[in-house]
Amino acid sequence: MRDSITVNGTLRTYEIIGSADGNPGRSLVLVFHGSKQTGAKHRKFVGRAYDALAESGAAVVVYLDGHKGNWNDARRESSFPARTDNSDDVGFVRALIEKVALSHDIDPARVYAVGYSNGGQMVIRLAHETPVLIAGAAVIAATMPAPESFLLGDAAPAPMPVLLINGTKDRIVTYAGGAYSWWARLVFKVGGRNLSAPESAAYFAAGNGITVQPTVTKLPAVNAATSIERTEYRQPGHPSVALYTVHGGGHTIPGPAKAPAVLGRTNQDVRTARLIDEFFAISTPAHR
Repeated sequence: MRDSITVNGTLRTYEIIGSADGNPGRSLVLVFHGSKQTGAKHRKFVGRAYDALAESGAAVVVYLDGHKGNWNDARRESSFPARTDNSDDVGFVRALIEKVALSHDIDPARVYAVGYSNGGQMVIRLAHETPVLIAGAAVIAATMPAPESFLLGDAAPAPMPVLLINGTKDRIVTYAGGAYSWWARLVFKVGGRNLSAPESAAYFAAGNGITVQPTVTKLPAVNAATSIERTEYRQPGHPSVALYTVHGGGHTIPGPAKAPAVLGRTNQDVRTARLIDEFFAISTPAHR
């Protein structure tokens, strides 16, 4: 269902999946699209995979629309309209949660943010700036900005479970971190430097107070073109952090829907929606 809300005089739109008369106290999953997408385009991009969380009755899923195709994200050097117009995307998220809590009886304490690329950077911003709004963060095809490129300066992330997914052959957000290529800066109007994917995982683990070394597990591979390795930080009493490294994977989201070839290979050994469901325990009886 398409819907809208006015935030500081600006009409913001979104698509909500899940019946208003469903189970009370459901989780809310907020999905943030990538650059040059909309919520509807991203829903198609992932093959409606996140809809399954709503269809199971475990959650309400909302695909949000950014400002002119982007989010006012965590990178200092972003120069697309969402930044130059100073779009109040944090205010949009806050107002949306309040509205859906009333219309769909979700549990405001169980809101999870899922972001791809520019949307992942928006989720990183939420985890630092307004962590009270979300209970967990899933960041896909995006890594933590380097300190000098981080919009929020020395702000620290609040402890929360964090799931990261990055491809080693991502040509837009490189797995090894560093500066963006000249063409990515030109096409996507971004700049600055990023941490590597492993450094990003270690950063969030440290923010969660985890002091033990991570465990590394290779997942069964079906297609030899890509494979997945899980690096997991777990310590009793602390929220977990998991990095899924997609060896051979591009700027893509593992799952049933293959991204356009220009973005690189899409791993189909795992389903990102299922990883999110399991990692945040959205469908477990204790959370329903």
